Amino acid sequence: MSLRERLAAQIRLGGPLTVAQYMAACLYDPQDGYYAVRPALGAQGDFVTAPGVSQMFGELIGLWAVECWNRMGRPASVRLVEIGPGDGSLMSDLLRAARLSPAFCEAADVWLVEVSEPLRERQRALLGDRLAWARTLEEVPAGAPILLIANEVLDCLPARQLVRADRGWAERMVGLDPEGELVFGLAPTTAIDRDASPGAVLEISAAQQALGAEIGARVVEEGGAALLIDYGRAVPGFGDTLQAIRAHRKEHPLASPGEADLTVHADFPTVLAAAHAQGAAIPQILTRGGFLFRRGIAPPPEALTAARPDRGDEIGRQLERLVAPDQMGELFKAACIHRPGFVPPAFESPS
Repeated sequence: MSLRERLAAQIRLGGPLTVAQYMAACLYDPQDGYYAVRPALGAQGDFVTAPGVSQMFGELIGLWAVECWNRMGRPASVRLVEIGPGDGSLMSDLLRAARLSPAFCEAADVWLVEVSEPLRERQRALLGDRLAWARTLEEVPAGAPILLIANEVLDCLPARQLVRADRGWAERMVGLDPEGELVFGLAPTTAIDRDASPGAVLEISAAQQALGAEIGARVVEEGGAALLIDYGRAVPGFGDTLQAIRAHRKEHPLASPGEADLTVHADFPTVLAAAHAQGAAIPQILTRGGFLFRRGIAPPPEALTAARPDRGDEIGRQLERLVAPDQMGELFKAACIHRPGFVPPAFESPS
């Protein structure tokens, strides 16, 4: 029985699903979920993330991690953690740049937090067995400061969708039409009391909020910092951002359950507020382009073009895709969560 058929049977028995429940099933169902059985990353797959655009991205994050460690007083042990490491490219590039500091590499205890077994296999093939894996951040041992990276993780955490209808708020649900096909509908709700124009959509992700709180508690207790990079909003707002991506094209979110990547925009204000509630410091959100420029990625990338003059044009196109406002530079944001009293590089207050 396909995931679509199982979801239809579940709806017939128990009623419509929230959008969050539908997303969770499509992405993480053990039998048919996208990340559980068929994640297709890269140019030949369904979508490309920044590490697949250019090695510059991961290398600059590696240098960011080294500088954080230096500013922390060079602790003898530090947990270097990546949540949702994809095919392992970001960590590979990060560690290559970090080799400029042998002392950091000696101190770093590297962990990958990954729920997808197929992706774990790809990560192990690229990175070897010198790292450790966990399914949740909670499984990563405590007892040392943490430097955490999460690139394009928040967007694939499930979210509910509330819609302002003419007579009040309703929740978008996934049900069945008379022919038994999956269809969106609305169910009245009193879960929210907020002014908005009719048609406005409010997305609420308990999973994003919970991760923000968990990271905030961790850095306050253990010390360190977390770098979160994703596409999303820097200020609270409305909007229907649910999308399905398959073979680099958008399709209807209900078209092929489990066969396409489903995402929503990262809700950075809510994530950071949850971390702040745990006592963590949360500096100003940057655009990803702004973060990378502050970390030294500036046209032209002289070191790379000098080393590979035959690839100068290609490197320039990669850089533009990462930082240009009309490409990935402004839609993507960079946020930091850290222990008070420690200021991570790139997130210093403007003078």
